[in-house]
Amino acid sequence: MKINVLLTHLIYDELYFSGKTIVVIDVLRATSTIVNALKNGAREIIPVASVEFAVKISGGLFGGHTLIGGERNTKKIDGFALGNSPLEYKPETVNGKSIILFTTNGSKAITKAKFSENLFVCSFLNVNTIANYLVSLNKDFEILCAGMANAMSMEDTICGGRLISEIEKIHDDVNLSDSAKASLALDKSFGNDVENMLKNTEHGKILLDNGFSEDIKFCGTTNICDIIPYLTNNTIKILTTQ
Repeated sequence: MKINVLLTHLIYDELYFSGKTIVVIDVLRATSTIVNALKNGAREIIPVASVEFAVKISGGLFGGHTLIGGERNTKKIDGFALGNSPLEYKPETVNGKSIILFTTNGSKAITKAKFSENLFVCSFLNVNTIANYLVSLNKDFEILCAGMANAMSMEDTICGGRLISEIEKIHDDVNLSDSAKASLALDKSFGNDVENMLKNTEHGKILLDNGFSEDIKFCGTTNICDIIPYLTNNTIKILTTQ
């Protein structure tokens, strides 16, 4: 099994991902939000690459069963029902709903990789479940880190390293690219206390300054969800593995 890590989606075009198996990570906060929303009963997540497209497609869907969520520079967008805090996506809010999601980094990374053969969504919340499924799938794959401001982010890279670490525990034939080895090394060096690591990243500090300390605590919790979010027909749903 060959594993590569892409530190940002910026330098790749959509066709790069064609036919590949991709795992998208945006710890702070899009993939954490997606995992929690689906865990709490959301019917599906529809990721979009722009605010304008989010508003456009929402007009063609059933309003009572659809919510628009997302953020720009950490803040909820005017007119949206939800922001990008995973804690907003409670069962009583999202159960049975379709959620159109735009975020500064994460939803753009997902839509960039929409031509993948397989696309999974990973966070610290479900990293072990994703690792176990990838081993059962037994395909080469690439980890796509959403990054921040079109550059590498520590938290996404470290989460990618954690995913690799969990795979190495249960699969003895793993071939790592240089970036995958670097991600693994970062997790070993900085990943022992995930919440503290998140607080000390560039993105984490911005979230703290804007009052999202509880989001950081939640996003730093490991393996509390056993779901596999999977992109199919441009929507993310829970993959049924049985």
